[in-house]
Amino acid sequence: MSEKVISKKTITIPEVKAILEKIDEPNQFQLRTLDYANKFTKLEPEKASELVDKIVSVFEIDRLDAVQIVNSMPSSIEELRPFFAASRKKIIMTTRLSELLKLINQYRL
Repeated sequence: MSEKVISKKTITIPEVKAILEKIDEPNQFQLRTLDYANKFTKLEPEKASELVDKIVSVFEIDRLDAVQIVNSMPSSIEELRPFFAASRKKIIMTTRLSELLKLINQYRL
């Protein structure tokens, strides 16, 4: 069977978990990935997607960075800072990081 890529989209670990759980007969790679997703999922898939969209729109952060933030669900400003290291294009003030952290905390399980 030939497979064709229709589209590509960066998704969160919870979204990966939801997709893999729908597969009737997963192969070994899919089972390992599902095991990883089970261990590191910190939100429901719908909430993770919603949070990514809010981070992108409110804080004007690239989707890829927003997905990484949601995947790790940082609990402090110190844990959030590495996502905005000096090598990045944007510098975000501590007050904005606090606002971002408040938003993340609203979605925490």
